Amino acid sequence: MPAPRFLDIEYCQTDDTLFPTAMAWSLEDGRMKTVVIAPSDDWLPEDGDLGDIDLLYLEEQGVPLIELTRELHQDLPDQTVYVDGLDPDEILIDLIFTAVDQEAPFEIAPISELITGLDSETLEDRRRQLLFEETLEPQLPENGVYALLLMAREEGLFDEDL
Repeated sequence: MPAPRFLDIEYCQTDDTLFPTAMAWSLEDGRMKTVVIAPSDDWLPEDGDLGDIDLLYLEEQGVPLIELTRELHQDLPDQTVYVDGLDPDEILIDLIFTAVDQEAPFEIAPISELITGLDSETLEDRRRQLLFEETLEPQLPENGVYALLLMAREEGLFDEDL
């Protein structure tokens, strides 16, 4: 049985800006992809204040938005993609696809719509517990996706080894 698709986005948020900086998503076979995102100039604040975000790193190492959207179209067409429900993921996805004048090829839904036997608070507690047990840094998007994959496997939603 194919694995549900998951997505997690790391982002920059200051008083006057919000934009994605890195993203990870899972594939049908449970493998993951992760990218650093090169920001659109439109996303950058006039005053240049990005908090602790290294803009030079994003610009040098980041994937251009057109490449990112092309890959998402290939990997997640007509899918429901589940997120932890804590971040402004829909807004961030809209920013990515609006920057290249496209529509997202997938729908975003919270993990609570996939794992319906547990309430949102219990799901978040379990996600945090898995991150701790696996000694994973919660701010890395690939770790967020991995924890969601582990939760789905625990619930019997797919039977691949991770």
